[in-house]
Amino acid sequence: MKIVVVGGGSTYTPELIDGFARLRETLPLTEIVLVDPHQGRRQLLAGVARRMLAKQGHPAQVTETDDVAAAAEGAVAVLLQLRVGGQETRHRDESWPLECGCLGQETTGAGGLAKAVRTVPVVLDIAERVRTVNPDAWIIDFTNPVGIVTRALLSHGHKAIGLCNVAIGLQRYFSGLLGVPPERIALDHLGLNHLTWERGVRLLDVGESATPTPGSPRPGVDLLPSLLADSADALAARMRQPVELLRRLEAIPSYYLRYFYQHDVVVEEQLGSPTRAEQVAEMEATLLELYADPALDEKPALLSNRGGEFYSEAAVQLVASLVSDRGDVQVVNTLNRGTIPFLPDDFAIETPAIIGAGGAQPLAQAPVEPRFAGLIGHVAAYEQLALDAAVHGGRDRVADALLAHPLVGQWDMAEKLSDRLIAENVEFLPWAR
Repeated sequence: MKIVVVGGGSTYTPELIDGFARLRETLPLTEIVLVDPHQGRRQLLAGVARRMLAKQGHPAQVTETDDVAAAAEGAVAVLLQLRVGGQETRHRDESWPLECGCLGQETTGAGGLAKAVRTVPVVLDIAERVRTVNPDAWIIDFTNPVGIVTRALLSHGHKAIGLCNVAIGLQRYFSGLLGVPPERIALDHLGLNHLTWERGVRLLDVGESATPTPGSPRPGVDLLPSLLADSADALAARMRQPVELLRRLEAIPSYYLRYFYQHDVVVEEQLGSPTRAEQVAEMEATLLELYADPALDEKPALLSNRGGEFYSEAAVQLVASLVSDRGDVQVVNTLNRGTIPFLPDDFAIETPAIIGAGGAQPLAQAPVEPRFAGLIGHVAAYEQLALDAAVHGGRDRVADALLAHPLVGQWDMAEKLSDRLIAENVEFLPWAR
C-alpha cells in the first residue's frame, strides 16, 4: 500500500512517519513518497524517515521526488501539508493586519484570506495532476484554511476529505481527564473548520461503537454538563477563554473561537509579542539541525511544540477506514448534505461522519442553537466569497470577502486591507501583476 505526502520536506513530516510506524497494523504501508519542490529539504526528511522506520522495524520504502504525478501513480491516498511561500508568508499574514488594527492570524481574518488566495490555486493544480494519473486516490487535506481548501477540492469534483487535529486533540484531552481510553470518547462536534463547538462529550460503554443505530439516540452518556460543572476552570484554561463564557454557551468552543469572542484582547496580546511564525521558524531551524544528525532515528521531543499533535493518528485512521470500508465515526471536513439545514448542501463543514469506501457520510445533528448559528452563517458567507476570490482572482472579490468577514466588516477597513493583502502577495497572484 502506497501513500504520498505532498509537502514532505516539512519539519512536521517525522510526526506523520512516527504515526505510520506505530500504527502499522492499522495501515500496512509498503511505500511512502515524500513530494517537495525543495530538494535539500525532502532528501533530509527522507533520510530521517528511513531511519525512524528502520528503528521500529517497519518495512515500508521511503522515496522522494518533486513530481506529484509520478508519485501519485498507484497510491491509495495523497496527503497535502503544504505552505505556499513558507514561514515568511505566514509571518506577513500575522503582521500586516495588525497594522490596520485587525487580528493577525494565518487561518482567519485578513491573514487567513491571504493564505486562501495563495493556496487554493496551487492545491487545485496538484489535485488535477493526481486525478490525471490516479483518479481513485483519496486526497486528504491538512493544508489551512482546511474548510476553504476542502470545499475548493470538492467543488472541482475531487475525491477529497479535510482533516483537522482539534477534535482528536480534545478527544484525547477528555479521555485523560476522565481516565478512560480515547476510543470510549465520542464528541458532538459541529461547525466550520476552526469554528467549532463541542455540544456533547459522550462516554461509550466498553466495546460500544460511536456509530448510531438508525432511529436510535446517539450512543453513550453525555458528560458535558458534569464537565462544565466540575472541570470548567481547567477547560477554560485549555481553550484560553473565560470560564463564564463556557458556562453561558453550555458548550466547549474551539480555541480558535477566541479570535471571535475576544478579538480585541487577542490583538493587544499580538501587538506585544513575536508572531507565531517567528516562533515556528526558530523551532524549524533547530529541528533541521537535529534532522541533519545521521544518528537521529526517532521523533524529536521539540516537534511536539511545532503544532499538529495527533494529526498522524487521525490521518492513519482516516485512510484505513477509506481503503478498508470500516464504517466507523471520525470527525472530518466534508460536504454539509443537509447536516446544518441553513447552509447549502455543498458547503464544507466539520462534523462526525461515518467513514467508508464511499467517503464521509455526516451524522445527523441536533438543531444548531442561534448563539452558534449566527456566527456559522456569517463565516460561511465569507468562506464562499473567499473561495471565489481564490479561484477567480480580482481585487473586488478580495474586498467583498473582507467586507463579509465578521472580524473586518467595515468598508474603510476592508478597502485598506484589500490593497495591503494584494501588495503583500503579488508574487503569488498572477492576476495582480
